[in-house]
Amino acid sequence: MIPVKCPHCGVGLKVDEQKIPKGITSFKCPKCKHEISVAQLRDLQAARQASSDGSTELLQPLKKSEGKLIVLPDAHTPEQTFPLHEEGLYIVGRKAATSHADICIDTQDKAMSRNHLQLEVKKGAHGNPIHSLLDNRSKNRTRYNGRYLEEGEVIVLKNNDEIVIGDTVLRFCE
Repeated sequence: MIPVKCPHCGVGLKVDEQKIPKGITSFKCPKCKHEISVAQLRDLQAARQASSDGSTELLQPLKKSEGKLIVLPDAHTPEQTFPLHEEGLYIVGRKAATSHADICIDTQDKAMSRNHLQLEVKKGAHGNPIHSLLDNRSKNRTRYNGRYLEEGEVIVLKNNDEIVIGDTVLRFCE
C-alpha cells in the first residue's frame, strides 16, 4: 500500500499497486474524479522502497494533452502540423492572398476553400481542452471520419479523427 495525496483535491489515498490492472496509465480519484498517473505512483513506490520512508507523498497532476491538426502529405500538399494550444475560434483553409483563415494550409488543392471550416478550442469542466469542428459553408463541404457534415452540425473531435477538406486529409491528434 502506497499512501498518497490526490494532486487535485488533497484527499489522502492508500493505493495497493498490486490491484492496479496492467495496461492502464491512470485512474480517477474517488473524491474529485480527476486523473492520477499510475507511472508516477510506481516511481514513487520504487523510491519509497529504496528509502523506507513512510510519509505520504503529494502526486503531481497529469499534464493534459493539447490538440494539433496534422495535414497528411499528398501530390498537392506537403505535411504540415498546426498546434491548437490557445483557446479561441480558428478558421482553417487554403493559403491565399485573400484568405482570412487563422490556419492557412499550404496546398495546390483548389477543392479546398480559403475559409473552409471552423475549429473551436475551449476549456472543459476539468480544465481539459475541448476541440469542436464546424463546416464554414464551404463549397465542397467537410468530411469527418468518412461522412459529410450536415449544415450547422458541430462535432467534438477525438484523438485520430480524420477530416477531409477538398481533397486534403487532416488528422486531429491529442
